[in-house]
Amino acid sequence: MAKVIKRSAIKIWLDVVFAIYLREIKSTFNDKFGISWALISPMIMITAMVLIRNPFDGGNTHSIPTIFFVVYGVILVQFFLGTLEKTATSIQKNKPLYAFRQVQPIGSIVAISGFELLNKIALVLLLFLLAYLFKLEVSISDPLCLLAILVKVWLLALSLGMLFSLSTCFVPEISKVKSILTRPMFFISGIFFSLQDIPKEYWHYLDWNPLLHAVELARYYAYPSYGNTGVSDFYLDIATLSLLTLALACYQVSWKQAISR
Repeated sequence: MAKVIKRSAIKIWLDVVFAIYLREIKSTFNDKFGISWALISPMIMITAMVLIRNPFDGGNTHSIPTIFFVVYGVILVQFFLGTLEKTATSIQKNKPLYAFRQVQPIGSIVAISGFELLNKIALVLLLFLLAYLFKLEVSISDPLCLLAILVKVWLLALSLGMLFSLSTCFVPEISKVKSILTRPMFFISGIFFSLQDIPKEYWHYLDWNPLLHAVELARYYAYPSYGNTGVSDFYLDIATLSLLTLALACYQVSWKQAISR
């Protein structure tokens, strides 16, 4: 007689998340480039940005080697936009799975965004390995704070992606609006510039953006001589917690209606 194994609710939920996570790996890396594209894509962008900025700074940008100045900006902004894009389509993408009562939208959101987080951590480790092999001097003054910045960016992208994902279930045209709203983030989040490059009277046009705070603080925690003028951990924390609370509240209120449409 077959033995019946009873699982707790949390164990079932973790199994569901892991299954969706494996499904995401397979769908993401099923092309010819495979997992190598996750490294190739940011490397191309980093190289292009460094070649453009390097002649103006002579290889050093506000006390940071230009290559690392660009690396922190590209990694964080690409991570934010990638997680946002994947999370924003997570509910619709996995809608057939909700026929099984064990599968809920929050499981797909956590699995897909978690995959992006682990993917980016692996990318960062590979980039620092390449820097070591090419004998580039790497400085990380406060690695724990730097890791905290990465987690905060992930939570910001997850929260905003969850809101877009829920909204798209009710109004499909929201996905087009998302593309219009997020495209400028690539240019106003400090990939190619620092607040120190801009006159102080114009800062208020940019410092509302928590992603800019994250990028500038990441550079500061790696190289304290860079400074943290114009940015704030407190603002980044409040923005992250506020957006996460709003996203979870909206999810709790509307997830059943969202998957039934």
